[in-house]
Amino acid sequence: MTQVYDHGGGVRSLQVPIPDNPLGHTLVYVVDTDRGPVLVDTGWDDPASWDALADGLAACGTSPGEIHGVVITHHHPDHHGLSGQVREASGAWIAMHAADGAIVRRARSTRPGRWLTYMTAKLEAAGAPEEHVAPLRTARPRSVPGLAPALPDREIVPGDLLDIPGRRLRAIWTPGHTPGHVCLHLEEEHPARLPGHGRLFSGDHLLPEITPHIGLYEDPDDTTVTDPLGDYLDSLERVGRLAPAEVLPAHQHAFTDAASRVRELLTHHEDRLTGLLSLLAEPLTPWQLAERMEWNRPWEQIPYGSRNIAVSEAEAHLRRLVKLGRAEAVPGSEPVTYMAL
Repeated sequence: MTQVYDHGGGVRSLQVPIPDNPLGHTLVYVVDTDRGPVLVDTGWDDPASWDALADGLAACGTSPGEIHGVVITHHHPDHHGLSGQVREASGAWIAMHAADGAIVRRARSTRPGRWLTYMTAKLEAAGAPEEHVAPLRTARPRSVPGLAPALPDREIVPGDLLDIPGRRLRAIWTPGHTPGHVCLHLEEEHPARLPGHGRLFSGDHLLPEITPHIGLYEDPDDTTVTDPLGDYLDSLERVGRLAPAEVLPAHQHAFTDAASRVRELLTHHEDRLTGLLSLLAEPLTPWQLAERMEWNRPWEQIPYGSRNIAVSEAEAHLRRLVKLGRAEAVPGSEPVTYMAL
């Protein structure tokens, strides 16, 4: 049976499993409104996940066919994957920030071979060894699950109240984990009268024990140099100033004292940037930096796909250091290396 938790005030959470993932599940929130239930995220596109979602909704006294709308915190498949099936079952609208909506449209229109070419070039530029890049050169283009997600039909506008009758749910733009990540501030008194300002559906932006991944989410045809870590840190400070009574994240469990958790994450990233400066006493490529960074396991034990994510995060931190004037690219290096200033 799907685990369902009643958070009070017409808000419940369902544990929707993520296949073969150490996170275990996504917390999908069911919010009662005057026009029927609205979901915050939907879970992974998988038959077992769909069954868990349907069972959880039944335990809440409703069903996929009765959903009024779906609000997506960000485009990742463990959040947006089942949105299309919910809409097919109910006719529900799907709302998403424009920046992540653009990623969804690009994913639907880009040939798989284009992504292989792009990833190969990115890893070569980051200094990845040939044995890591070689499988991408010989891979056969194919459709990848999660790369044809549902198109949203409503845009979440930062700062605006969502059109949800009977509730005050305000969108807070929190880029970093993805360019269009949003948190949702339920501007209503906490049902247990906890001190603070309402409740915050935080997606993956603010989690009680996990530091969200900050990587690069870029258009292969766009040469704009982004600063996702800087965006994330700025977003964290905005959320901290909201001072919600309780945070309802997409993974793990609900928690209070958002400001304290924000301070922990800000300190974590500042410590990490300082540690990277020590490593950059010698010229390093993004790949070499990733090899030397601290992860939750030794580099030798990190799987192939996770190494790509780690290198992306290393480059996000490098971009932040460069923007702060604390590191720079070594002129003429190929692949490009970086050194501390």
